[in-house]
Amino acid sequence: MRAIQLRAPASLDNLVLADLADPGDPGPGEIRVRLAASSLNFHDFAVVAGMIPTAENRIPMSDGAGVVEAVGEGVTGFAVGDLAVSLFFPDWTDGAPPTSAFTRVPGDGIDGYAREVVVTPQSWFTRAPAGWSAAEAATLTCAGLTAWRALFVDGTTQPGSTVLVQGSGGVSVFALQFAKAAGARVIATSSSDAKLEKLKALGADELINYKEEPKWGARALELTGGRGVDTVVEIGGAGTLDQSMVAARVGGHVALIGVLAGFAGPVQTALLMSKNLRVQGLTVGSRAQQLAMIAGVEANGIRPVISDHFPLERLGDAFRHQIANAHFGKIVVDI
Repeated sequence: MRAIQLRAPASLDNLVLADLADPGDPGPGEIRVRLAASSLNFHDFAVVAGMIPTAENRIPMSDGAGVVEAVGEGVTGFAVGDLAVSLFFPDWTDGAPPTSAFTRVPGDGIDGYAREVVVTPQSWFTRAPAGWSAAEAATLTCAGLTAWRALFVDGTTQPGSTVLVQGSGGVSVFALQFAKAAGARVIATSSSDAKLEKLKALGADELINYKEEPKWGARALELTGGRGVDTVVEIGGAGTLDQSMVAARVGGHVALIGVLAGFAGPVQTALLMSKNLRVQGLTVGSRAQQLAMIAGVEANGIRPVISDHFPLERLGDAFRHQIANAHFGKIVVDI
């Protein structure tokens, strides 16, 4: 089978197309999946760019979706022909994450889905939403579930809530779609007026160009009549956290997801304390949460926003497109 491997030293130029042995037939409790698509996340870029160390010849990509080709003895959750989508944390079924979860992320701690075929325990995949393509399903593993958990697991988004989303990447676009489906009001930020218009077309109620309004937290307060937003989907990190805390209401929730604007920096602890804010870091979610999200997107007719498609052999170019910030929503790799 064809696969992409990351040679040392890790860099986009060291993503190599390789011909590897077929994994064979599934054993008891296992499924064989013919992968058809993956999708890009910042986590994947951090691995292939050497920001997150991993083993040499690692097969990258945390997201994968494809058709079940064979099932092993005792498999009850899948049948041949089913469309399946991978889990970011194969070991995290429900409840609190096990200690091993964060060391066994596909494409990072173990081999990922930039390949044509995998044989894995059936618990490493869930069903895909009914009627979705493999390309659509592959967007859910990391970005979709991260947005879902921010709003509905760690947060309490409901009709009448106000949510602020940052930018127009995969997590933020999913968060916008999910929040609107729940009846929330959404404030969207971006440095691009063109992207802001696209966010408006998806349902954003208020728009802020953060280049024109660098103190966008204060602007968000104005837009909420001084109350502040219930939840901020914070993907910037240290460089944007202060503005997120300004934007949040007293007792509000900042879902700390990304580090795009900095890994570390000073935090206004007095503001954090005086507003009684809950700033919670999160990394994707569990299998049970993924199944709940899939039920949610089916019930509301939500479909992912896919900006671009790249073939497997051009994975490096897909990442270059990603870091150029030329996309809107998700970038998909067709396998």
